Amino acid sequence: MSDASPVSASSQKIPVTVLTGYLGAGKTTLLNRILTEQHGKRYAVIVNEFGEIGIDNDLVVGADEEVFEMNNGCVCCTVRGDLIRIMDGLVKRRGKFDAIIVETTGLADPAPVAQTFFVDQDVGEAARLDAVVTVADAKWLTDRLADAPEAKNQIAFADVILLNKSDLVSGEDLDRVEGQIRAINPWAKVHRTERCAIPLDQVLDRNAFDLSRILDVEPDFLEEGHHHHHDEQMQSVSAKIDGPVDPEKFMPWISNLTQVQGPDILRCKGIVAFPDEPKRFVFQGVHMILDGDVQGEWGADEPRVSRVVFIGRNLDPEAIREGFFACKA
Repeated sequence: MSDASPVSASSQKIPVTVLTGYLGAGKTTLLNRILTEQHGKRYAVIVNEFGEIGIDNDLVVGADEEVFEMNNGCVCCTVRGDLIRIMDGLVKRRGKFDAIIVETTGLADPAPVAQTFFVDQDVGEAARLDAVVTVADAKWLTDRLADAPEAKNQIAFADVILLNKSDLVSGEDLDRVEGQIRAINPWAKVHRTERCAIPLDQVLDRNAFDLSRILDVEPDFLEEGHHHHHDEQMQSVSAKIDGPVDPEKFMPWISNLTQVQGPDILRCKGIVAFPDEPKRFVFQGVHMILDGDVQGEWGADEPRVSRVVFIGRNLDPEAIREGFFACKA
């Protein structure tokens, strides 16, 4: 009997790209590139967040694509059921899209995400894991490899790695960081990028996931009891105001907070409303580096809710919330 049938069956499966990378590395930037470039394909997007207030869902700019949001942190623990449920729903609508992208929270170990496609029979029969794509922050990766086990796992499980923000470090440091990556994962294809600028055919439809290699890294990968570890010190502090904030108060507050507590703030992001400003002010930050601008008008019926999220260690939730609430217009 010909052995062609399994290949043809596999080719009929929906390709899934798992997009991972530590907090602030640039995952959403890459996702927005995928969703806005003219490639003629339709993507269903599943985003996953850490914390009780979701913001990533609104940072994704996909126009026609459908975005499914999984909240409450670890895509591999409490919301794996969500992932399977959403995948089951998408499978029933086969033909409405060409591929699926799963963007994990920056605190997720990608192994259990990938595991879902092998241990859940229905998902495994309908979809195939095309590649795990990891975005790494050239400036901060060395620090994260030292203090965040998730960052190391994200490198170890990657098929494709974007060494992003390469313009923020010297060529010598870039070589050193890439050396650290290759010491963990010598098989992955590494691309040096700025703002995740890369031809999409280097990221999507790679057919690159190699189960045998993963079993070399973690022999118990396919076991149902496969576990992973979280950074127990990690905190998510979020707050929202039902209305606009005063830019004369908000801008100095967010600037001072990130300068004073920058070393402990791994990631911050927010969408806030300013009085008499038709567009949303969106900011994102990593440590003391803060970037923000107005983008995208508030919808006619959209409530102008101001939301901020801080992820890090040694944070004072009460002080952060009080400072934010004091900015109310």
